[in-house]
Amino acid sequence: MFEQLKFSREIVASMLYRVEGIFTNGRAAALIIIPTYNESDNIRRLLEELTCCYAGIADILVIDDNSPDGTADCVRALQNTKGSLALLVRDAKLGLGTAYITGFSYALQHGYQYVIEMDADYSHDPASVVDLLTASSSADLVIGSRYVNNTVNVVNWPLSRLILSKMASLYTRLITGLPIADPTSGFKCFRAEVLRSIAFEHVQSQGYSFQIEMNVRAWKKGFVLKEIPIVFVDRTVGKSKMSRNNIREAIWMVWWLKVQALLGRL
Repeated sequence: MFEQLKFSREIVASMLYRVEGIFTNGRAAALIIIPTYNESDNIRRLLEELTCCYAGIADILVIDDNSPDGTADCVRALQNTKGSLALLVRDAKLGLGTAYITGFSYALQHGYQYVIEMDADYSHDPASVVDLLTASSSADLVIGSRYVNNTVNVVNWPLSRLILSKMASLYTRLITGLPIADPTSGFKCFRAEVLRSIAFEHVQSQGYSFQIEMNVRAWKKGFVLKEIPIVFVDRTVGKSKMSRNNIREAIWMVWWLKVQALLGRL
């Protein structure tokens, strides 16, 4: 397996040679941020694959919300042999949005040029990270999209979840005008200048509407957004973190964003 991953790393490097600044003074120019809560069944395999395929290209930051299942211990066990792996453990379950804000601040403080959001449950294919980075050569924010070009690239979702996701996407586009087919996708790559332009203390979203808010803020500031196709595979191990509170927050958040945009506050 590791010989195959090493070969994959060589392929990854050859695909990225045109991406501005991706190879900088022998250190990684990209940071992959992975928030976790009770992901011990998934995290070790994911981190082993990422560190083998993207060594010297992308470092990894895991932000764990004090998972009772020992997720942080799994990460610590790998840190002894994976120098590109960092871990931040928070005191409690504080939400997806604040986890990413913490990760963004870390990325900017440490001088990374590209910042990638990624789930811990293998719904996002590690092999697609290279596609996000490659597309960043012509965009400021690249979004791995399940619905780009009028397609549906989702595996193992129940019909009810797919309908909810598609309706949320349509609802967001109609109210905010955001020209994105999949505004709730959590697999994306920011150029650092996008994050530097956003006042994190003004970001309101705590749950999955955080993805919508960051897209709208980047778009309203004039940055170039680009969608690339991905295949989203629903988790096979562990439990989804989606809740009714996430849905309620998203319903009112798009209206709040619309008002803020009209007032010129984004």
